[in-house]
Amino acid sequence: MNRLIKLLCRSLLIVFILINIITAFHAYKFMHFFDAGEITIKLDKNGWDKTGEILFGINVTKSHDTIVADSSFETIYLTTKDNLKLEGWYLKSDTVVKGTIVMFHGHGSTKSAIMKESAAFRKMGYNTFLLDFRAHGNSEGNTTTIGYAETEDVELAYNYIHNKGEKNIVLWGISMGAAAITKAVNDYPLQPNKIILEMPYGSILKAAEGRIKMMNLPGEPLATLITFWGGAEHGFWGFGMKPTEFAKKINCPVLLQWGKDDPRVTRDEIDMIYANITTPKKLVVYDTAGHESLCKKENDKWTTEVETFLKN
Repeated sequence: MNRLIKLLCRSLLIVFILINIITAFHAYKFMHFFDAGEITIKLDKNGWDKTGEILFGINVTKSHDTIVADSSFETIYLTTKDNLKLEGWYLKSDTVVKGTIVMFHGHGSTKSAIMKESAAFRKMGYNTFLLDFRAHGNSEGNTTTIGYAETEDVELAYNYIHNKGEKNIVLWGISMGAAAITKAVNDYPLQPNKIILEMPYGSILKAAEGRIKMMNLPGEPLATLITFWGGAEHGFWGFGMKPTEFAKKINCPVLLQWGKDDPRVTRDEIDMIYANITTPKKLVVYDTAGHESLCKKENDKWTTEVETFLKN
């Protein structure tokens, strides 16, 4: 009997160790982008390839901007505390300028992916400043913390525009960009005039759960372990990254937007963030959109809601 108990305990210990090894790999892949040529991405994956992704995570190459800046772009470089050079684009409106929208993209994306939103804002009379987060686009680095360290990137971009003498600063972010904004306002003495948040996740734990479910795997306990290992591997407490809590410190009007078909961010997460915002606020749900550009998916509605929010 004692031998059976020992065997069972040994087996459980082995399973526990294996699960932690697997999730540690997933956490690393979740927060690390490989340089082009460093890995081979297969488009036609066989059974072994898919099994490898389930066991060790998905290899993702670092994104790069798909637009080449012309003379209408002013390319700006900002430097983080750990000496990473971040690239931003400053674009002026052709109409009477009402202010500046500082814009932040999502996880694995780039500033060139939010150019449609930038063009819409400039048509409304706002200059725009788009920043590539660390490890994204033309910015340096290969490690992302899904919004945690990127908070410094938000502060740098805000300070750049503020130091230009801009009096009307609006922060706009999508997905990870929106989450990073909430933490930046929580951590730094930023005073934006308005904030537009599109599909921010409620916590890194929920973001990890959404990623796991997209792979058709059970969200828990994998999401909890990925959150733990992701933070441990990069020196921060992953469970403390909670936009739902950071929303309480927002000190200006907020437009919160979300797609009804979003497979990654749940309505409960959005409702919790909305409930914790104590300033004037509005929640807009897009009936046909998922976790994607709301501006591209439902342009007329997006333009109307955003323009109305900025005018009021």
